[in-house]
Amino acid sequence: MSPDANTAGAWSKKLAPYREPRTGRSILEIVVTAVPLLALWTAAWFLYARGLWWAALLLAVPSSLFLVRLFMIQHDCGHQAFFGDRKANDWVGRIIGVFTLTPYDYWRQTHAIHHATSGNLDRRGLGAIEMLTVEEYRALSPLRRLGYRLYRHPVVMFGLGPAFVFFLMNRVPIGMMRQGWRPWVSVLGNTLALVVATGVLIWVFGPAPVLIVNAMTMLLAATIGVWLFYIQHQFEGASWSRNGVWKRDEAALAGSSHYDLPPVLRWFTANIGIHHVHHLSSRIPYYRLPKVLQDFPELRPMSRVGLMESFRCARLALWDEAKGRLVSFREVRA
Repeated sequence: MSPDANTAGAWSKKLAPYREPRTGRSILEIVVTAVPLLALWTAAWFLYARGLWWAALLLAVPSSLFLVRLFMIQHDCGHQAFFGDRKANDWVGRIIGVFTLTPYDYWRQTHAIHHATSGNLDRRGLGAIEMLTVEEYRALSPLRRLGYRLYRHPVVMFGLGPAFVFFLMNRVPIGMMRQGWRPWVSVLGNTLALVVATGVLIWVFGPAPVLIVNAMTMLLAATIGVWLFYIQHQFEGASWSRNGVWKRDEAALAGSSHYDLPPVLRWFTANIGIHHVHHLSSRIPYYRLPKVLQDFPELRPMSRVGLMESFRCARLALWDEAKGRLVSFREVRA
């Protein structure tokens, strides 16, 4: 369902009362996420050290889900939504960034760009998955077309891509290398903290348990995270527009999905599937997003994508301006 263009702009005011975080609840959210993650990792390290490598790797699956949830806490901190105090948000975000391999301050800047430009065809750039229009794709040389096709292939997008982003790309402030020392401090500080923390764990538990268990956990979590980010903006029915037509609130409702997940997955992903509401008002803590849908049921069907139907969206690769929708390479060939 598309938003009513006459009422989309009023949502920010309606949602303002939900923006107040609750310190006790936020602390509880950290505890119920970080403690199980650390317990699972510790158990996996001991199991691996005793030769039960298969059991250790099995524990990487639930560990990755808790790591995804921890990233969502970092995400809310980046929006200054998790605590009322800015310093508390920033320092909790930086500490979590060591676990998620994400330099907090650098990521916060690129993610702010994403929120300011989401759904705008004239302002595609940092903080978003690269997407071309049909005409832009046709104008490419054969070699560059091949490169884009490989980039959008599910094996790369959800397999090799997540590993590349978190293990390699996050070690350099891509797009901000000439914007002063702050992006470099964020990236290099995160890398240094990661090296020190990993070194301590290796000293205690040994290299193989830590590197293998944690690498597997991170790979799974990264894949889940990239998939979530993809489906939040690359889905059937998504709306993109040019400057002059683009409006933030309308783009939030029509260009960000309501990824309607089962309750268990909704908990592990910290309600990030309620993404259209998040883009309307990014200062709402994730634990208050369900209350928004409860109080405003008209938001539920907007840009809704179910779990099973979401897998069909992996084929979408190009924006067709003539048709006003995302299309696959196969449709372009036809």
